Amino acid sequence: MSTWLTSYNPFDAMDNFEKNFFNDPFFTGNGNRPIAFGTDITDEGDSYQLTADLPGFKKEDIHVGVDKNVVSVTAERHSEAENSDKRDKFIRKERSYGSYKRSFTIGENVDTSAIRAAYDNGVLTLTLPKKVEEEQKTFDIVVE
Repeated sequence: MSTWLTSYNPFDAMDNFEKNFFNDPFFTGNGNRPIAFGTDITDEGDSYQLTADLPGFKKEDIHVGVDKNVVSVTAERHSEAENSDKRDKFIRKERSYGSYKRSFTIGENVDTSAIRAAYDNGVLTLTLPKKVEEEQKTFDIVVE
């Protein structure tokens, strides 16, 4: 009998797929806790729009800050296991909790004082208005 046939495990491929899937840079090594959250950034003409998926967070647990040319989004989810009434009731606990943060460098052409944030149905939307460039005026200079 061949050694290959005796050592072949048909479930290895599935195990390897699962391990590789959860070792994606988006995830930590424990397989179920994301270290970041997905975002899309679009150019809307007069502004940029950053859309971040933050399902399961309360609005008061999300913080958006600006430091010079960096916008940071921080979200914190508290564990239900912290509640002593619920701690002993868990049969299985897979949902992640902790603090999540992403920072984005924005260009000099964003009006940081006019950034707006909205959170609805698990999606955070930041509107980053572009600075209005002053039009150069054409005029004559009087020669004295």
